[in-house]
Amino acid sequence: MAGFRLQGSKVLAVDLAGDTIRTRNGAMVAYDGEMTFKRQGITGGEGLRGALRRRVAGEGITLMEVTGHGTVYLADEATEITLIPLRGDTLFVESDSVMALDAGLQTGVQFVGLRGMGTGQGLATTKIEGHGTAAILSHGPAIGLQVTPEIPLSVDPHAYVAHHGQLRQDVVTDVNWRTVLGQGSGESVQFRYHGHGVVYVQPAERSGALEI
Repeated sequence: MAGFRLQGSKVLAVDLAGDTIRTRNGAMVAYDGEMTFKRQGITGGEGLRGALRRRVAGEGITLMEVTGHGTVYLADEATEITLIPLRGDTLFVESDSVMALDAGLQTGVQFVGLRGMGTGQGLATTKIEGHGTAAILSHGPAIGLQVTPEIPLSVDPHAYVAHHGQLRQDVVTDVNWRTVLGQGSGESVQFRYHGHGVVYVQPAERSGALEI
């Protein structure tokens, strides 16, 4: 299995010993040793059915395979990187926040319906599952917030990055006269999580999202 480690908070170093990882197309900034880079085809490693599901859902992600012996350094416009180890569980993440994946992780599409109205990301999100490490991007350091059955968590959809665990997600709207008159807080749509798990948020709101 490849070794994922951070060089500061904005550069991901991955040590390869004949391993293969998938990463954002164009994310390589340097490497040592012997590496080969191969852009994934139309299926993106998910098969033709998976590619069609992404196209229908409007959930875009372009990855390349990196294989070799040595260390490859990855970055994306100086955004912050967070490493999330998965042990057979599932991570749901916005496609534009996917940085790199271990070879033992599979990706797919999860339809989420009304969630897209809050994020501007469409009606689906990326699902990552298996055993390995996923590296995700955020504007500012990602903050992992615990959710317990006793205390649900509400999140601004503009700041949402990813979540995993046994969580149920609801879309909550708060339309009142202050919102209609333009005097509300601007947080008229929220994601509310119930169950047990972790939700990752970023300290800078995503642009292009909609408010209801």
